Amino acid sequence: MTHPDSLRLALHGAALADMNGSKPKRLLRALEYQSEDLPDGAAAHAAEDDFRRFLGSASPTDQLVEMWRKQLTRWDFVEAPLWSNAGARSDERRHDVYELLALDPATRELLTGLAPVFKSDPPVVISTDFTPWYTPQSQHGRPWYWPAYRRLLTDKGWPEHAVAGLDMASDRVVERLADPSSSTAYQSKGLVVGYVQSGKTANFTGVIAKAVDAGYRLVIVLGGTLNLLRGQTQRRLDMELVGRENILRGAHADESDYADDPAWGKGKFLEFGGLPSTLGAFDVVRMTTRDDDYKSLLQGIVALEFEKQEPALPLYDPQNLHRSSARLMVVKKNKTVLTKLVKDLNRIKTPLTEIPVLIIDDESDEASVNTSDLAKPDAERTAINQKISDLLKMLPRAQYVGYTATPFANVFVDPSDTEDIFPKDFIISLPRPDGYMGAPDFHDLDSIIPVNERTVANSNEKAHVRDIYIDGDDDDSCLQRAMDMFVLTAAIKLYREEKGGLGERYFQHHTMLIHESMRTEVHRELLGRVTRLWWNSGYMGPSGHKRLRELFETDVLPVSMVRADGYAVPASYDELMPFLGPAFFRISGDENPILVVNGDKDVETGEADFDKRSIWKILIGGQKLSRGFTVEGLTVTYFRRRAGNASTLMQMGRWFGFREGYRDLVRLYLGRSETTGAKEIDLYEAFEAICLDEESFRSELKQYSVMVDGRPQILPSQVPPLVSQHLAWLKPTSPNKMFNARLVEISSPGEWHEPTAYPTKEADLRHNTALWIPILESLSTECTSYAYRSGKGAKASFEALTGRLAADALLDLVEKLRWQAPSQFAPNLAYLRRISTGASAQVDDWVVLLPQGADGANRVAVKGSGREFTWIARDRRRGPLFGAISDPKHRFVPRRIAGALPDSGNVETEKLVGDRRGAIVLYPIVESSQRATVRTDRTIDPGKLVLAFTFVAPASAHGGDSRVVRFTTIDSSREDSPIIDVSEGNKN
Repeated sequence: MTHPDSLRLALHGAALADMNGSKPKRLLRALEYQSEDLPDGAAAHAAEDDFRRFLGSASPTDQLVEMWRKQLTRWDFVEAPLWSNAGARSDERRHDVYELLALDPATRELLTGLAPVFKSDPPVVISTDFTPWYTPQSQHGRPWYWPAYRRLLTDKGWPEHAVAGLDMASDRVVERLADPSSSTAYQSKGLVVGYVQSGKTANFTGVIAKAVDAGYRLVIVLGGTLNLLRGQTQRRLDMELVGRENILRGAHADESDYADDPAWGKGKFLEFGGLPSTLGAFDVVRMTTRDDDYKSLLQGIVALEFEKQEPALPLYDPQNLHRSSARLMVVKKNKTVLTKLVKDLNRIKTPLTEIPVLIIDDESDEASVNTSDLAKPDAERTAINQKISDLLKMLPRAQYVGYTATPFANVFVDPSDTEDIFPKDFIISLPRPDGYMGAPDFHDLDSIIPVNERTVANSNEKAHVRDIYIDGDDDDSCLQRAMDMFVLTAAIKLYREEKGGLGERYFQHHTMLIHESMRTEVHRELLGRVTRLWWNSGYMGPSGHKRLRELFETDVLPVSMVRADGYAVPASYDELMPFLGPAFFRISGDENPILVVNGDKDVETGEADFDKRSIWKILIGGQKLSRGFTVEGLTVTYFRRRAGNASTLMQMGRWFGFREGYRDLVRLYLGRSETTGAKEIDLYEAFEAICLDEESFRSELKQYSVMVDGRPQILPSQVPPLVSQHLAWLKPTSPNKMFNARLVEISSPGEWHEPTAYPTKEADLRHNTALWIPILESLSTECTSYAYRSGKGAKASFEALTGRLAADALLDLVEKLRWQAPSQFAPNLAYLRRISTGASAQVDDWVVLLPQGADGANRVAVKGSGREFTWIARDRRRGPLFGAISDPKHRFVPRRIAGALPDSGNVETEKLVGDRRGAIVLYPIVESSQRATVRTDRTIDPGKLVLAFTFVAPASAHGGDSRVVRFTTIDSSREDSPIIDVSEGNKN
């Protein structure tokens, strides 16, 4: 860097540092002021034209550009500042920033090009009203641990928008806790929903940092049910929050429980420069360590005593609170451990009513929820739930925040026991993080590209997913290919380190996970198989090279050529070959290429201690590796494990996470025909169904979280009936309980809506089919081709038979339809009724579309009707409910007809567009159990056919206001209660 560049950097750095934490100020004046304290020559750079010349030739990675990007992002993200009325993360906010900086248009354009506005989604918040206390103006104490954590994340290379996003998301949690210094005790309970392996730990670390800064003095983290996960969580908090000085507390560094941790020796643990209490802050005292869970303190009970500077005042008084150390413990969800904690808390002298406590429940849907039916005589809570309940009862100032990755977690959907951990105060859904590889990245959700036109470039499934089909117990061909892929991707990582400029040991970990069962006896047999395969694979010989070359040329190279995102890709197998030997040695040089991680000392072959060493291994595991625990460097997964419910299956998705530098190399081998009992399961379809449900529900929460007239549309207590729209079996566990909130109406102008609760009884199906037959027979006799070109340039087109239906005719029909669960469609029917009748009717007619296959296959005629049409194959995925029914390419044209999308560019589509017009799409379904009943003459009994439909109401049909959902409360005096007694409900 030249001397002028250094002066310019120092000058702008001083000016921005002076503005950090406050509003933007006139840049020219700030530069002139700061130049007075810098060496001669700095004044020459205190001019906007100098800055503009620099920006004109700068790259996005220049140090000065990075500095400006960070500060602009902070201003972009700050919420409700006094200096701008524009929304956060918007072009309007950036305009206000530039106005206050008084920059010329040319400078603004260059700066925006190098540091664009990052328009990330904010967290979705469903909340009751709360008393604001956590604001910059009212925060108590001196912020210490949050600023330190923020600096650590920046030093780790987190982009500023990610740090700012975490700051915002953690604020949404902390502000909904009770004020720790309030004289009135209040117990807030909430739930934070993230994604599997997506950074939930970072969020609750930020929450803890802000909470202790604000005055919370006892933090209890419930860190899973296994030592492996508890230890991983403890280490993360110690490294990034507690810090080196709090860990040592005067002891020598070699005496630390992290003395054998490479990160400790490399100085990667947070450092304050001294014990915080000697620097004007307060200490965090650890009550647990990486290797030791909570233990009875016995005579050391004083360690849990909270010191008071003013003995006559309660601990929560600010004069005591901010001069007292905080205690942190990471505790396994284990009855014995939690019993010790409850016992010790009852023995301390500090009144428990005075201690502000924060309980963080990681993986809150596991073990924490009561699974006993308390309505039964002599019923008792399940053990872990009982201990959590004990903690909440004995600590009236305790705040409970659960963290989970499964929106349909039990804590979410089974709130019968309202005295327990139901999130009565808030539910926060975190946005999908930038760079995260999640379930949609392995599926082609909403893809409008025809299946026969999908390639590794435009299909996530073709790029990352490989099928497992087993022909007999001795068939190891799929497992062999997965292991070959593991070796190839290891070699490519080494290639990228050397040839791609990433540097030695950039990839600290490279792992393959084999997950077939949670039973240890299966792991024993699997270890033998995998060991035999590995040493017989001939990776250094001709047979091995032949297999690897073919796999490289047919799989790895085609995918990486279009998905490597700028990372180095060898042009041929010969170019990669020099790295195969080192890769093989890196994996098996210690003669132990396989780690079994299952808790069975007779079978386990090592520890998955990612924090202590570099691991390039094949991992075999079950429960220990299926929930919460992060498998670092995971590149290849071989998965055949079945699970009984959606949340359990989703939690096993260890292949989700951040894959910086090797995203294109990730492969998922999934069982497509796994037998469980008498049933065969396609695990890929199972994951896709879960993914669709979760994405749909997250989208709904986002829609419902929008305030109307300054008030929330839904409360946490109203979420369970919303979940029940997705899970038909959902109901309170106790027969004498019922939901207090009843969903009355869902308004969906211009939105695609897809009912799924069709009946199963033949009489009901026959009744419904008879209602639709006149409509089917009135449709056009010839198909018309409709199309819509999306904003991404992709064309969604299909052939369909077409007709029209008056608004009153459709309403009459749908009111007569029968459903497996009538409550599923009732809110939609209420909306259709409101927009179709009376003086305020907002729809005149509906276009009816019946998509037809182009190849003439799957044709059927309902017995008694002369019309023949295309049927589709779908099955029920959630009990009596179907999963996704429609084809994504069908959704654009109906939304255009309803006025929800701009011009399609297609003449036939535009002919159907009209004011006050909606669209109906029909889907005749033949379930797998009924396909044999289609006769040779292509007729089918109407009782064997499911006539499904979707609808898009006119985009203008808001029904009178902007509310999306409407509820009625059974017991209005208990509006915040999600569950009430049936007898109480009957009284109203």
